[in-house]
Amino acid sequence: AAKLGPGPHRDFNAFIEAAEGIARGRGVKPTAKRKKLLQGSLAERSEDAEPVVKKLYRSGGGGGQEPDPIRGLYEVADGSRRFVVEYEPDSELRDTEQIPLLERGGIEAFLRREVLPYAPDAWYDPRSEKIGYEISFTRYFYKPKPLRSLEEIRADILAVEKETEGLLSKILGGSTS
Repeated sequence: AAKLGPGPHRDFNAFIEAAEGIARGRGVKPTAKRKKLLQGSLAERSEDAEPVVKKLYRSGGGGGQEPDPIRGLYEVADGSRRFVVEYEPDSELRDTEQIPLLERGGIEAFLRREVLPYAPDAWYDPRSEKIGYEISFTRYFYKPKPLRSLEEIRADILAVEKETEGLLSKILGGSTS
């Protein structure tokens, strides 16, 4: 608080960088577990906050990472240096889609056509892909009972009418008009 001032802070990246500097100055190693602990206990979700950086990569050739926005890797510039950034996903915005197995162009084409027009900053993690099949048991195994014919229904109605004949007069006390 002394270094960053009172909150709220809209940039968790700057906050964690300052906290790591203070921790190193006191001989404490800022592990990933400790960063998650700080994020979970001190941070709260805000629409107008800066996105949280998960990992920074060198940009371009020579062993660097290529930007790929559809997989969550975005290129950013810091002065003359260029980086590829992977942001921390917002678990409240996470969603799943069922994409037909024979989708022309695959997952990327589906994402570009059906998702990105409505959520331009959406991406998918290729490690989360699951291939499966859906079998409609009702469609293949359900055998509906045949419906009764109109004659059977008519006969049942007439039988019920005969059974209840005189019942109304008994209920009303024998007076029918």
